[in-house]
Amino acid sequence: MTVGEATTQAPVRIARGGWLDVLRFVAAALIILYHFREAAPVALGEVHPVFDRGYLLTNFFIIDSGYVLARIYGDGFAGRTIPLRSYVRQRLLRIVPSHLVVIGTLALLVAAAALAGIAPSNPQWFDWGQLPAQALLMQAYGVPGGQGWNAPTWTLSALLGCYLLLPWICRALWRLGPGTVVVGAVVLLLVADWASRSWLGDPLFRLPLRFGFVRALPLFLLGMAAALMGARRYVAPRWAGRVGLAAMAGFVVAQAIGDLALISLILLTILIWAAGALPVARPSRLIEQLGLMAFAMFLTNEVSRPCRLRGWSG
Repeated sequence: MTVGEATTQAPVRIARGGWLDVLRFVAAALIILYHFREAAPVALGEVHPVFDRGYLLTNFFIIDSGYVLARIYGDGFAGRTIPLRSYVRQRLLRIVPSHLVVIGTLALLVAAAALAGIAPSNPQWFDWGQLPAQALLMQAYGVPGGQGWNAPTWTLSALLGCYLLLPWICRALWRLGPGTVVVGAVVLLLVADWASRSWLGDPLFRLPLRFGFVRALPLFLLGMAAALMGARRYVAPRWAGRVGLAAMAGFVVAQAIGDLALISLILLTILIWAAGALPVARPSRLIEQLGLMAFAMFLTNEVSRPCRLRGWSG
């Protein structure tokens, strides 16, 4: 393929049943492994420290959400052709009903056990005072509460804020060149991490849940920047595959060396971009369903852990 031929190619449209769904399912499975790591015959963190770095998987989902939504809605929001009300309704229906079913079921289980005289052996994880902020998905905005119960839902809380900002960010950034946006997103990530360490005492990627939105927004923007690059710049599938493999190899090496979190997050972003640049010529129904399962796996795995690991006493 000549340079002239390459420039006439349109970027690949993302689709279900391809590598993006594979990555999403694998990340969800690894999150489950992370949450159950202490239940192994030998704690997995003692095997290798990488098993204690579950925050990278959570951050992967935040970056991936920014990438996927920006690829789907970016041009429409930039062109003001997508009704905001319809978009907001769709996002809320995607998250809120499932969340309420899971957290409501868990609360009913704990209440029913208490009526039967059965108490959890670690009641601090079922403090009723922590439940309202979590049920309302407000825990990522400094609202007291959200500890215990289905604690990983802080991610959903933070992402809801990112979702609501997405239309306005697209209108601002889609007027710029993709290279400029990518560089700006990386610089913002580095500056935000420095500010987080200096003012809050923790790196950006490990901020506690009350700062969840502060943690999520730069990562979400990183995914959006990758989406703009994917939507504006064509790359031949063979090169996308090579870049993706190189990013995966680099990620493995970075984790083997140590906790190189910022480098790892950038490599994960490149991996997501490369997966989105690969055409899905023959979508796999199985892979599509596995990708759809990822959200359910993320939402429900922590609910089973209190009973399995913390135990109940009667």
